[in-house]
Amino acid sequence: MKIDSHQHFWKFNPLNHDWIDDTMSIIKSDFFPKDLESILKKNSIDGSILVQVDQTEKENDYLLHLAEQNKFIKAVVGWVDLRHKNVEERLAYYSKNIYFKGVRHLVQSEEQDFLLREDFQNGIGKLMKFNLTYDILIFPNQLESAIQLVKKFPNQKFILDHLAKPDIKNQEIDFWKRQIEILAESPNIFCKISGIVTEANLNDWRYEDFVPYLDVVFNAFEEDRIMFGSDWPVCLLAASYKQVYDLILNYINDFSEYQKAKLLGKNALRIYNITD
Repeated sequence: MKIDSHQHFWKFNPLNHDWIDDTMSIIKSDFFPKDLESILKKNSIDGSILVQVDQTEKENDYLLHLAEQNKFIKAVVGWVDLRHKNVEERLAYYSKNIYFKGVRHLVQSEEQDFLLREDFQNGIGKLMKFNLTYDILIFPNQLESAIQLVKKFPNQKFILDHLAKPDIKNQEIDFWKRQIEILAESPNIFCKISGIVTEANLNDWRYEDFVPYLDVVFNAFEEDRIMFGSDWPVCLLAASYKQVYDLILNYINDFSEYQKAKLLGKNALRIYNITD
């Protein structure tokens, strides 16, 4: 089974989606399951993992409803305020839904050491009780905090989104590479090959721009801890779904069929505890 480990749906609202500015007109629109399902079929992808964007429980309910109505949605990575005193109660509530597999917070929008906050880490410490993963969305300057977080909770599954958003456009790699290699030393951290086209030159990227970064990730995490994700529809700012998928297929072209199967689906199913 082939799985896209990272995609979004939303009904566009300028207030909820204020990060979508006037330069992003192509995604200033509604994106629903019907829009993606045909794309997945054209690319022979069997399902996807739906990831939050709004940081509200209202969005959780909406995404879980979509999962219940659309068979190709295999899991939801939602949001719960991990800093709140009632975090365990909310995690218990959502974990009853078979589609709710993980939690994410938009840490890229927070202060550099947000991951080290005591109240936030209290919430992280509750996730394992409910067999929930945590998706880490950060910039490179927050990687040091991520390293400390992942080491502090060695039995918690963490997933790094978008390679921690390296500056591919300007080919900045040295600091990011060192931090990724240290982070990957912890066996409980996994990595999504996602969101990379939007870190490059949106209008003039080449396959070769990504190879050094993919080399770092594949050397650091190896084949059992990596999964493909499209970051659709955000990827449309720089590339079509097919272009994003073809980029990854090109990179893994010489891999064995067994390795490809892991990277394109089996790892995602295992890491997110998906039985379907």
